Amino acid sequence: MEVVVAVFALLFVLFVGLGAYVTVKAIGAARRGVDRTLTQARRTVEDHTLRAKSLTQPGPAGEIAQLRLTLRTSMRATQDALHAGVSGDESLKESVGLFERLSLHGRELDDELKRLEAEPDRVALARLLPALRERTERITRSADSLRWAARDRARRFADDDLDSLSAQIDVEAGALRHWTAPEPPPSSPLPGEAARPAVTPPTPRTTYSWQKKPRPESTS
Repeated sequence: MEVVVAVFALLFVLFVGLGAYVTVKAIGAARRGVDRTLTQARRTVEDHTLRAKSLTQPGPAGEIAQLRLTLRTSMRATQDALHAGVSGDESLKESVGLFERLSLHGRELDDELKRLEAEPDRVALARLLPALRERTERITRSADSLRWAARDRARRFADDDLDSLSAQIDVEAGALRHWTAPEPPPSSPLPGEAARPAVTPPTPRTTYSWQKKPRPESTS
């Protein structure tokens, strides 16, 4: 009896532990989903704010907002393209590593641009703009290069696979259309039926009473 009670107690503890584990995992997944949603919403709001500033604020302040918007758009598009491609193409891992290093420079520049949005000295800000513009162009040019190379590679693989698939389909379609049955072999004659000769022998010519008999040729 004590053994049965111990077994039931152990099973109860296992079920409780399993339920707690599943609950914790579900809560963690839900929390991560909420965090991703909040992060995406915050990014969207910030992008719209930057776009509005670039259109409504003249001078250096508006250009700073435009630089931030250009930088963030390029980096995010490249990140999405590389992460989407690496799941099916292991060779993109090195590209992802290079992009992570590039992202360090991108975040550093974005933080600097964000601080300069509140800079009251517009003259000093105007002096910094050429260097900031050059850094932004260098980072976005590198990000764009990685993104387009990854897309070209994926498109090339898709084209090769489509060419191979099209060739296989053409072969299969040709086989399906080949429905003409082969001609049957010539049948053998039935037992007792005389076989027709390959060449019909000449029949004797019919002679009539008014025809002259041929003269025998002289042997002298």
